[in-house]
Amino acid sequence: MARRSRKTLKPAEQARLVELFSRFESLESDPRTELDYSSPYTLVVAVALSAQATDVSVNKATAKLFAVADTPEKMLALGEEGLKPFISSIGLFNTKAKNVIALSRILVEQYGGEVPLERDKLQALPGVGRKTASVVLNELGVEPAVAVDTHVFRVSHRLGLSDGKTPDAVEADLLATIPEPYLTRAHHWLILHGRYTCTARRPKCGQCPVADLCPSRHLFIGT
Repeated sequence: MARRSRKTLKPAEQARLVELFSRFESLESDPRTELDYSSPYTLVVAVALSAQATDVSVNKATAKLFAVADTPEKMLALGEEGLKPFISSIGLFNTKAKNVIALSRILVEQYGGEVPLERDKLQALPGVGRKTASVVLNELGVEPAVAVDTHVFRVSHRLGLSDGKTPDAVEADLLATIPEPYLTRAHHWLILHGRYTCTARRPKCGQCPVADLCPSRHLFIGT
């Protein structure tokens, strides 16, 4: 992996970021994805299915799916039409079924049924973009990565971690500024913070553990 370029921050801002992420750490020292998985393969499938869907809905579907197809070989045996009923409650399930079968075939034919844990090979799989690859590589401890979904994008702006206009720009800012000791866990902390506290419409500033460090708090007080 190429060396990430780090930004030189003013001492006060560096101290703010250390304090911010240390508080997240005090609340959850070892954050993990809320998606259920038992192997790199089931993780890839679960993350691919989670696009434009909630983790709860994906877990409900994969609980039954992975009981019968938790390897690429078993998924191929199930087939696209056999897969669809398991994931029909998830948005875009037709496209996702096609992609899961296609990526499973590639894993069997090109990688002996194993998931390649290199970014370029992961992102070449059908239905696996940069965000999915980042989640997988970070969750498995392969590469410090920050997958910028809607929660991370929103929270990063509100906390003054980035003013990037695109997910890629926000990702670059986070990788360049998050203190190194917290980088492998920051992705999960930001997601959890956005999902349960710094929500889109009515952020819970009164319950926020980093409210005094947030430059956007004044925008929501009293809302």
